[in-house]
Amino acid sequence: MFEKSTWIRLPRNVVVGHGVRSAVVDVVDDIHLHGRPLLVTSPTPRAVVTDSIAADFEDSGVDPAVVTIESATFDAVESVIETADDEDVSYLVGVGGGKAIDIAKMASEHLEMGFLSVPTAASHDGIVSNRGSVPDGDTRHSVAAEPPLGVVADTEILADAPWELTTAGCADIISNYTAVMDWRLAKRLKDVEYSEYAAALSEMTAEILVDNADLVRPGLEESAWIVTKALVSSGVAMSIAGSSRPASGAEHLFSHQLDRLAPDAALHGHQVGVGSIMTAYLHGGERGFWRDIRDALDSIDAPTTAAELGIDDETVIEALTTCHEIRDRYTILGDGMNERAARDVATKTGVIG
Repeated sequence: MFEKSTWIRLPRNVVVGHGVRSAVVDVVDDIHLHGRPLLVTSPTPRAVVTDSIAADFEDSGVDPAVVTIESATFDAVESVIETADDEDVSYLVGVGGGKAIDIAKMASEHLEMGFLSVPTAASHDGIVSNRGSVPDGDTRHSVAAEPPLGVVADTEILADAPWELTTAGCADIISNYTAVMDWRLAKRLKDVEYSEYAAALSEMTAEILVDNADLVRPGLEESAWIVTKALVSSGVAMSIAGSSRPASGAEHLFSHQLDRLAPDAALHGHQVGVGSIMTAYLHGGERGFWRDIRDALDSIDAPTTAAELGIDDETVIEALTTCHEIRDRYTILGDGMNERAARDVATKTGVIG
């Protein structure tokens, strides 16, 4: 008797391209979101695009509410929930980078309301995924949430975002390589639930970005197009899998531990990129493709060393030897590395001097 079942939640509409910011109201109509929206944003995106989106709603006869958050915290989620209740809204629109979209995503899950994602920076795959990430003290929580019903990604706006945010998004996608390798290893050794489809999509997404790394350059809308499509594909892979496994392995554990040991030292995507170099080496040794990952990161101006992350060598070693303790997720790190092994891989890959 075959009894397996799954429920895959994906965005209904994904609109990517030049000037599509003006299509937000049309997308809302097309996915049948009715009533008053709450625009969830942060200071810089509000000045860049949120106010103009609010004006578009007003022109269509809708009076939007707007809430501006300063940081991604659980208090911010509660603030958005309270505002939604007070303002009698029917759905949420997250406008901004990672923090605004993650906060809107988690608030919409709690409120059981529809959610539209309008990214202003291509910095990570959270713009379309079913996960939200929130720091809490010295740790970071990855929280399950509903994916957006729609995504509107204007490449003109994304290309104008700080270049380091785009390179962080690229590095986040490239790290899918090692995330999938860890997932397959966990399937073989621990019989964890595994989706061949989600893994293949995630791997293909990383491969496309590596193959097109030389086309990703500052200020080019074509670059924003390539990166955004890759981020969307990665988010869809997570929704298909029903977990973050297709895009999160040992390299993400390494990054989360760096967040504890050296808070705000570097962008998440840059940290997982460097982590991916080392975990690829652990999977394949000297003959592995860790050099391809390093070269692709270098090609797009993403960090490949501890120094470029702004983190000292000893912090990297401490993160490598302790990050397996962060969560119960089997990876190439197994039950942990000793200091000598960690120093060896970090030195051989050039991450530390």
